[in-house]
Amino acid sequence: MPDAERPHVAIITGLSGAGKTATSKLFEDLGYHVVDNVPAELLGDLAQLVADDPVRFQRVALVLDVRAGDAPLALDAAMGALEGRGIIPQVFFLEARDEVLIRRFSETRHRHPLSTARGSVAGSIAAERRMLEEVREHADVIIDTSELSSRQLRERIQRALRLETDMDGIALQLISFGFKYGVPLESDLVFDVRFMENPFYIDELRPHSGLTEPVKRFVLGQAVTQRFLGFTREFFDFAIPAYRSEGKTRLTVAIGCTGGFHRSISIAEAIAEDWRRCDYGPVDVWHRELERS
Repeated sequence: MPDAERPHVAIITGLSGAGKTATSKLFEDLGYHVVDNVPAELLGDLAQLVADDPVRFQRVALVLDVRAGDAPLALDAAMGALEGRGIIPQVFFLEARDEVLIRRFSETRHRHPLSTARGSVAGSIAAERRMLEEVREHADVIIDTSELSSRQLRERIQRALRLETDMDGIALQLISFGFKYGVPLESDLVFDVRFMENPFYIDELRPHSGLTEPVKRFVLGQAVTQRFLGFTREFFDFAIPAYRSEGKTRLTVAIGCTGGFHRSISIAEAIAEDWRRCDYGPVDVWHRELERS
């Protein structure tokens, strides 16, 4: 969790329908004062209030999105007001696939905030993505909620808050996934490991995940796997320090196979082990399809 000696301010932003309301409630459960849709003109006063009474306002979450009008400007105003008072906020950006967002708006019968100006929900979503590109680029944590349950969303947030404790490093996340369920939107880099022999076609291995020893031995014992891991070690040994030197605070790498249950899990765990051994920074691993299977 964040340092108890200083206030922690989370900024919750992202696409309409991606789960900002649910996320706000999760932050409330974690003891945060949640302020939703605060006018840009009041951000300076709010930042001063937090700075003046850090005990009372030790945990604060601000919800900023397109309702503020110019979302990038509102984010810049919030960041400037907080950083000017010695408070470095952590920005959470929530998103989801277009078809998921459309379904959610249909099920809830809520109007998209841009629907009056943009017509269709699909058109409004596309416009909002463009409007929030700059906001997404500056986010510390990006979460694709397309396939997340409430419990999984809570776990993602809690893990991200723990990573906040190391502000000088780069927060590293590995996601194993199945291509049949879609590529994780939050990934910066994607590696396809479907060229490796698939344990799914071996009867005694099929029921077991890539976390089990028999499957790990099968996947990691392949010559092509060892060659691939050699390439990734060399690549990340170069890329991670380079990203860090450029000021990047997070890196999300997705490892995909067909179903996301065997090869991608074993490979993600192997890469995570390499990263921890090299002490690049805090490492978080999420196996997206593990519960699905």
